[in-house]
Amino acid sequence: MRGIAAALAVALDRAYLRLDRRRQRRTRSLRLVPDLAHRRGGKLGYGEWCWAIGLFQALIHAQLPHGRAPRILDVGCGTGLLAVASEPLLGAEGRYLGIDVSRRDVEFCRAHYPSPPFAFELLETRNAAYAPERAAERVGWGVADVSVDLVTALSVWTHLAEADALFYLAEVGRVLRPGGRALVTCFLLDAAARAGPPRVPRGASRFHATDPARWVFDVPAPGSGEWLHPAWARAPEDAIAFTEPALARMLAAAGLRELARHPGTWREAPGVYFQDVLVLARD
Repeated sequence: MRGIAAALAVALDRAYLRLDRRRQRRTRSLRLVPDLAHRRGGKLGYGEWCWAIGLFQALIHAQLPHGRAPRILDVGCGTGLLAVASEPLLGAEGRYLGIDVSRRDVEFCRAHYPSPPFAFELLETRNAAYAPERAAERVGWGVADVSVDLVTALSVWTHLAEADALFYLAEVGRVLRPGGRALVTCFLLDAAARAGPPRVPRGASRFHATDPARWVFDVPAPGSGEWLHPAWARAPEDAIAFTEPALARMLAAAGLRELARHPGTWREAPGVYFQDVLVLARD
């Protein structure tokens, strides 16, 4: 029965998308939203994808340079939520590059999004949550130094252990042009977060995604006192948070500074997005 229900949901979603696209008037980019079978990244509903697209389109627009065609690098692009958000901001000459460790997602994106302005590359590196079968090696991005205006990373640093988090934030610093910006979502364990939701009982193993007890980061990742994960995580990279001292260390090593911080609703408090959103800059 569950398989039949899932197949019916996909069919109904596709039928709805065909009808909805005929009624779109001022948000043409929404024609690119994938159907239910290809929506991933913690958000499945069409409405939630559209909401997140609008939110991040505003955040991206605020950080892009004026007077030249932008170059956007989307790390952990998934099936293209931020590609849809970026499209109206690229103009005729702007370019978007999405990279991801999932071969399936990269292949979908290459078939689904027009080139130009979009391009997608596979990053063949290991991640315990999303690419555990690969060799334990950190692979740099095939992107030229100081060539990117904006780096986006939606729910990437929520799946990176300490060494990977440090390495890849240094990659952000490497590829950004002077004055470039980055939008990075994360679980940041600042003072407010540490005083937040109730602790998870040690005997518990699984919680619903909306249960505040699910988002309690109280188990140190192996070899690290500043990166922590929930008790239910099978691997730290399933969901990982870091402290403010860890953030300061990453920023210093990457040559970046924090411009703004938007606390997330995972803290069980009002916020812009579910995860914390950091706005970073390269001087």
